Amino acid sequence: MLLNLSEHIKSMNNIKLINGISMPTLGYGVFQIDNDSCARCVSDALACGYRLIDTAQAYYNEEGVGKGIKQSGVPRSEIFITDKVWISNAGDGHAMQSIERSLKKLDTDYIDLMLIHQAFGDCYGTYRDLEKALQQGKVRAIGLSNFLGGRFIDLAEHFEQKPMVLQAETNVFHQQRAVRSILDEYGTKLMAWAPLAQGLKDLYSNEVICDIANTRHLSPAQVALAFLVCQGIIAIPKSSHRERMEENLQAVEVNLSAAEMDRLSKLDGSKAPAVSDFNEPNLTRFLLNYDAKFNPERQQKAD
Repeated sequence: MLLNLSEHIKSMNNIKLINGISMPTLGYGVFQIDNDSCARCVSDALACGYRLIDTAQAYYNEEGVGKGIKQSGVPRSEIFITDKVWISNAGDGHAMQSIERSLKKLDTDYIDLMLIHQAFGDCYGTYRDLEKALQQGKVRAIGLSNFLGGRFIDLAEHFEQKPMVLQAETNVFHQQRAVRSILDEYGTKLMAWAPLAQGLKDLYSNEVICDIANTRHLSPAQVALAFLVCQGIIAIPKSSHRERMEENLQAVEVNLSAAEMDRLSKLDGSKAPAVSDFNEPNLTRFLLNYDAKFNPERQQKAD
């Protein structure tokens, strides 16, 4: 349990984006949380002290996020909302319309950070709409998700407003070192999805992680999250259990030693990600058909 919630919130690390906007380094992700459960989870997360909530159009739970924020009683001005434009909403005009729908679903006047979710479809038209939304005050910061290597450079070089954040799979087993060196050139911050590798590769029983955890009286998850936060990487772990939410959030106060960081850095595996490889053709086909298959609104129209 957190000893003093108000003091903990004040002590939370924040990252400053290239336009001067600050965002928390540790947030709460709602991927794969259904819309009905999302309100309770978000309200619990905010009660624990989280102030960054990460959602997406393709999660189909934006309304739940909005309800959870309202139920929490936490002022909107204290909450940082990240959202993402999905592939089916790509292109000039279409992306803007989707942003306006997201604003209504979230029941808010602005979104703090809007990303392009995948590097597919009319990304350039979508980014132009993100720039317009930024100028109009509908969003406070813009960026990309899952644009790796050359894809990131190509888009960044075509726009005056450089991406402020890149969200990508990042964890102790897939540390994105090459990507991070590229981001540094543009002043772009890295935001880690799957910061706990979704439990894959035996993260919770890994010998190095568990040795550090036992020595420090921490959980393996806290060690893995602290490894990211200590490097200035934003992380968004997910849990539907309040006790685990609290446990994860305490990672922002863990300062790992240089020796511990070195041991963890050696866990970086091959270039293959732990969770999803976006260069895999079958995954691309799946994502291109994802919205039509899983979007309840589209399914109702089809019926």
